[in-house]
Amino acid sequence: MLTLLPANIVELAVLLAPGMSYFVAVQSSDHEQRFLLCIHPLVHCFSRRRVNYSIMASKIELYSLATPNGIKVSVALEEMGLEYNAHTIDLFNGGQFKPEFVAVNPNAKIPAITDPNGPDGKPIHLFESGAILIYLAEKTGKFLPADPRLRYETIQWLFFQMAGVGPMFGQFAHFYKYATEKCKDPYPLERYSTEAKRLLGVLEKRLEGRQFLVGEQYTIADMATFPWVRFFETGLNAAEYLGFSNFTNVVAWKDRCMERPATAKGLNVCPLPPGV
Repeated sequence: MLTLLPANIVELAVLLAPGMSYFVAVQSSDHEQRFLLCIHPLVHCFSRRRVNYSIMASKIELYSLATPNGIKVSVALEEMGLEYNAHTIDLFNGGQFKPEFVAVNPNAKIPAITDPNGPDGKPIHLFESGAILIYLAEKTGKFLPADPRLRYETIQWLFFQMAGVGPMFGQFAHFYKYATEKCKDPYPLERYSTEAKRLLGVLEKRLEGRQFLVGEQYTIADMATFPWVRFFETGLNAAEYLGFSNFTNVVAWKDRCMERPATAKGLNVCPLPPGV
């Protein structure tokens, strides 16, 4: 996005988003200077000579937390080599309900992004991790195959995660770890344990003879799914309870994803509070 602001004295307040980085070209009759401007605090004032300020946001803004859903997008940003600013949304203290975040995602869920250079050259807010992954893949031409058959296979397995793995593993996590005192009825945990194992079985069969979910290519489908599988070990300590080691193809695939340097870096963006 390019905005020209001619003025003798230019005051930039709400026009620029706090925390974002901008490249600024300062031009006058005798010279031109270019420098990086980080907008913080809200107001910056320039004066003394008549100049034109060409201001262009240079980075994607990521609003997230290192949950299985949040990790998907930070991994994608790292793997795709996109520059971004990471903003940690504290879900444990109501950070998702702050007006400035709800302005980005009216559903008040992480992750969300703002791309100052959207498809039409204008800023765009995006929420829902699957939509963000497709958007970033199409923006960069990476991790979503160009071949039509492989492209739809990738989208199919991405939606499998969005509609199945995420919701069902999330419900298992709720009743296994977070609702143990509130719900004494064994049925919910039994229900979601059974479904989690069934979904792991689907993944196990799919990964037979394959390095990744779509053959030999690491795609956004893998980025979306492995954080939830990893969660059984790192977030829930439920691997033994679910017999996770029996799903040998899934375990090997999960490790294969995490061995990628850019993916490993993406796991540590917007870290969770200590002890969570």
